[in-house]
Formats: sequence, structure tokens, C-alpha cells
Amino acid sequence: MEISSIPPFPAFASGFALLYLLAYFAVFRSWSPKHRPEASSCFMSLFHGTPAALMAASATSTTASPRFAAPNTPFEATVLEFSIAYFLVDLLHYVAFFPGDYLFIAHHLATLFVFVTCRYVVQHGAYAILGLLALAEVTSLCQNVWTLAGLRRFDSALAKRVYDYLSGPFYAFYTIVRGFFGPVFVYKMGVFYMGGEADRVIPMWVSVSWMVVVVVAISVSVLWVFNLWVEMYLEKVGRADEKKKEN
Repeated sequence: MEISSIPPFPAFASGFALLYLLAYFAVFRSWSPKHRPEASSCFMSLFHGTPAALMAASATSTTASPRFAAPNTPFEATVLEFSIAYFLVDLLHYVAFFPGDYLFIAHHLATLFVFVTCRYVVQHGAYAILGLLALAEVTSLCQNVWTLAGLRRFDSALAKRVYDYLSGPFYAFYTIVRGFFGPVFVYKMGVFYMGGEADRVIPMWVSVSWMVVVVVAISVSVLWVFNLWVEMYLEKVGRADEKKKEN
């Protein structure tokens, strides 16, 4: 497929909006109103996460050196627009259904800032941003299935089995990606940008902003998965105590 034949941003945004509406009004029509919005968001994410990770990995594999300051290629720009469309639609989802979820709203706004400045303002540095996107979305499929199963685990024995089966492997996978590979990649970004090597094409205020957003995002994600590990441990301890009491 030629790059020019790939739909532009409006088509991507329309597509994600339609996927969300399809999920909300058809796929999860029988689910409770409490869970339908989040389930619909996960459904939409299934069509973004893995494709975005694969496209980002493919796009950055041909980036010219120095990679962190290279001009964006047409395909890299397309991948950025693909993700901008997704995060914009998902942001509208949070504003509509979870206006008090300030953390996720702030996350989406910050992510959009990074993508938009990379795509439309400086038009350089997509290698760095898409590298982070690939790392962020490589766990997306597992996370979405885990989340959907978690929403139904108290209503469905199958969902509970899937949730319990995926929890450990998902936490481990997420921990490795966000706790090791992510920080290593961000460290390389920081050394390059803070060293001023990209100042000619990417203003320092932009690169510093990117670094702040990325460091905060990774820190929050590591804290999130750490809390999940703690919850899993406490649940196992609780079940063990219950068995002891029964015996």
C-alpha cells in the first residue's frame, strides 16, 4: 500500500469514533451501563494498540541517523496521526463518562501534546516518540483482554478464569517493558536531547517538555503495576489465611 493511499487524520478519527459507538451500542449492549463505556474504550483500543506498535516499530526501523533528531518520514507522520486520532477520541470518552478522572485526562492531553508537536510543530524526532509508542502499546492487547475480563469477573466464571490466568503474566510483561526497556530508551533520549544535539531542529522547550511528559508517564505506570503486584500478593495471603481457618 502506498503511503498516499492511507487515510488521513479525519478518517482515522472517524474510524475510531465508529468503533467506539459500535462497541457501546452493539458489542456491549447487554453489559451494565457502569461497564459499557470502559469496555467500549478497550474495544477501540484493540484496534489501536497492536497496530500502532507494529507500525511504529516498522516506521522507526528505517529512520536515518541521528535518529532522535531525524526529520519525520511520511509513514512516521501517518502513524502519529493514527495515534493522535485514537487518543483524541478516547479523551472525549473520558470527558463524557469519567470527567472526574483527572489522571487519565491529563495523561491523554499530555500524550496529545507530544504527538501533535512532533507531527505538526517541529516535524522531527518521530523516531523517539514512535519508539516510546511501540513500547507503550506492545502490552496493549494483553492489557485490554485483562481489563475486559476484569470488568466481568464477578458475573462470569469464564471471565474470572481469564482474569486470574492473565494477571500474573500481564503484570510481569508490563513490568519488564515499563520498568526496564522504557527507562533505558528514555535515558538514551535524555542524553541526546539534554546534550543539545537536537536544538537545531527541535527547540529545547519542546524536547524538555517531551522528557517531562515521558518520565512522569513511565513513573506513574510503574507505580500502577507495583500496586497491582501488591494487590495480588495481598489477595493470595488472604486466600491462604481463609484456607487455614477452614482447616
